[in-house]
Amino acid sequence: MEKNINLNKSYTIKDLPLHERPREKLVKYGVGSLSNAELIAIILRTGYREDTAIDLANKLLSIDRIGIGYLSHATVEELTTIKGIGQCKAAQVIAAIELGKRISSRGGEDKLKVDSPLVIAELLMEEMRYLRREHFKIAILDTKNQIISIENISVGNLNSSIVHPREVFNIAIKRSANSIILVHNHPSGDPTPSTEDINITHRLIDAGNIIGIKVLDHIIIGDNKYISFKHKNII
Repeated sequence: MEKNINLNKSYTIKDLPLHERPREKLVKYGVGSLSNAELIAIILRTGYREDTAIDLANKLLSIDRIGIGYLSHATVEELTTIKGIGQCKAAQVIAAIELGKRISSRGGEDKLKVDSPLVIAELLMEEMRYLRREHFKIAILDTKNQIISIENISVGNLNSSIVHPREVFNIAIKRSANSIILVHNHPSGDPTPSTEDINITHRLIDAGNIIGIKVLDHIIIGDNKYISFKHKNII
């Protein structure tokens, strides 16, 4: 006689063999032993009907071809398109991603010295390489070239109307900047600077020279690659 299947049952990590459970693997072997799906499964905690938490995690990772990078800018509305991912689970994932961003950002801002464009590129690459719109930021430095803060200036296609010297240097002055580094991303993944990128950079350099806050570099973030205007002798 066939057993009745409870379609309302929520499958959990505990339905997996002990040696396959992400939480137990983390404790025994360390967090580095877990796949992206297993890390997300720990955040989700429970599955949904026929899907375990790992199944749901894999579905989240398959929403977009870029995989885990998609989660860096995903919204609650987008995540809840997956059956079994409600607002609660979506909020848990987004909160975990945001916490990771903040920890990474604060650790860099507190004590990081910029002695190469690579420092800024490594600090912001994972945050900015997957963004679907252009984000313009400035890294504010002290007299020892240590990062005081990294500030968001604008979002949208880079042009002179949204990246105005007033907006850039107003916040740089408030943060007692000695110098700044300009940073923005290219959603196409190609960091090659456009004519507009170059024109805006020279405009900000001129403004900085008048104010007394030097623009040291402009870094464009692409998909796991970047370009430094200083290294390319554009400035």
